[in-house]
Amino acid sequence: MPNIKSVKKDVIKSRKNQVRNTAAKSACKTFVKKARVAVETNSSPEQVAEAIRLACKTLDKTAERGIIHKRQAARRKSRIMKQANKLVVAQA
Repeated sequence: MPNIKSVKKDVIKSRKNQVRNTAAKSACKTFVKKARVAVETNSSPEQVAEAIRLACKTLDKTAERGIIHKRQAARRKSRIMKQANKLVVAQA
């Protein structure tokens, strides 16, 4: 443990941020997984659209807060959309 007061505060703050960031990343992964499962199981279009909307929302939030990179969020959203569009084309 550091001896300087400001460094002690920094350590406490970084631990809090780590917990917050880990929780946000976990939630992000959960919503992306739910969207992928909804697409793969051929759920109703409304359920797929809602799952994708929630996944995109959480990806945007985590990227906005700097927890993940904005390009990583864009790439993940793109992959989900690509998978969903394949399903739409296959059904048509």
